[in-house]
Amino acid sequence: MTTTRTPEISRSAPRTASIDHDLATQLAVTEYHRGEQLLTQLSAEQWSAPTVNTGWDVRATAGHMVGMMEMMGSIAQLVRQQIAAQRAARSAGAPVSIDELTALQVRRNAGLTVDELIGKYRTLAPKAVRGRQRIPAVVRRRTLSERQLVNGRLERWTLGYLIDVVLTRDPFMHRLDIHAATGLAPQITGEHEGRIIDGVVHEWAERHGRPYTLHLTGPAGGHWSNGTGDPIRLDALDFCRVASGRPAVTPDVEPAGLLTTAVPF
Repeated sequence: MTTTRTPEISRSAPRTASIDHDLATQLAVTEYHRGEQLLTQLSAEQWSAPTVNTGWDVRATAGHMVGMMEMMGSIAQLVRQQIAAQRAARSAGAPVSIDELTALQVRRNAGLTVDELIGKYRTLAPKAVRGRQRIPAVVRRRTLSERQLVNGRLERWTLGYLIDVVLTRDPFMHRLDIHAATGLAPQITGEHEGRIIDGVVHEWAERHGRPYTLHLTGPAGGHWSNGTGDPIRLDALDFCRVASGRPAVTPDVEPAGLLTTAVPF
């Protein structure tokens, strides 16, 4: 007989954004632009390349990215997608989750041609930025009703953490997924990707709470430490991949020790 362990419920305060709202908006603008640049570079064959996300090729990944921007572009779209995801979950006899929402986004954009998909991405990006930017601080401080499963524990997030942090990490990581699937070299700078990765590192360190020494290589890398933990050295992008639960692109990089601590993307 097998048993399923019920996830522990975190009793700590809801997780909040550790980044200024204006800076978060700047990062969102750049990240959406990076994504548009990448999609316009893809060949016909590359759109069908499989990614590390089970069942998603590059085309489906882009469909999700567009769907998420559409959701954040207006309150009406946010409500419509949430209601549709709830209905789909009920029909399947499953609890409402982020998986239901993302699957819905992929399905809704599956019938678009590549040109239509890119055009929709280009149109929605500024709307998504404005939609996220305009959410007032009093609303960003509110706690989401649905708990999120991270590191085997159900935890609470504020809306601000989702809006200012996760919704930029998500397209960033999917952009890396597409680069890994197609072999195209990513555009990486310390000013943009470095800031995202710095936030990931600090949250990772806070989540495991143990001494560490971390050296990340590449243009967006750097050195972080707290105490005298065993040194960890790897590529900065691979660090994010591993923290998100994905495999590293560099051979022989296995999650072990502190690298098993997950960070939401």
